Amino acid sequence: MTAQGRPRQLPVTVLGGLVTVDAARTMAGTGEAERSIPGIALAAMSLLVMPVLSAAQRKAGRELGSASAVADSKQTLLCTYLSAVLLAGLLANAALGWSWADPLSALVIAAVAVKEGRDTWQGKGCCATPTDATDTCRCTPGCACCA
Repeated sequence: MTAQGRPRQLPVTVLGGLVTVDAARTMAGTGEAERSIPGIALAAMSLLVMPVLSAAQRKAGRELGSASAVADSKQTLLCTYLSAVLLAGLLANAALGWSWADPLSALVIAAVAVKEGRDTWQGKGCCATPTDATDTCRCTPGCACCA
């Protein structure tokens, strides 16, 4: 990872930490998650749209030979999974009254955000550096991002 890419990942890592603190506070009983119909609707829409967007990004990235677009499609697919976790927590809270489900899903999302931030900071992201001038995908050896 370049030095320029690190500052852009810092907010994701910080956000993951803040979500963790808020979720822990809620689970400890100092706050309670409320039902959120707009949140449920937004998470459901995201769950429907993100897989389509990811496929389109991946296709365009392959056609253009853009490793960046292909890598971004993987991040978008990750957003799909996170939307599913979010929706499960919101629905469990709204339908079953399980107020602990919402902060639990937040902790899962926060863990993923912190892991992604740490991996990016350490340069573990796919397609971080080109292998040589003939590598149109610009993937590192063993990287499957353009596969």
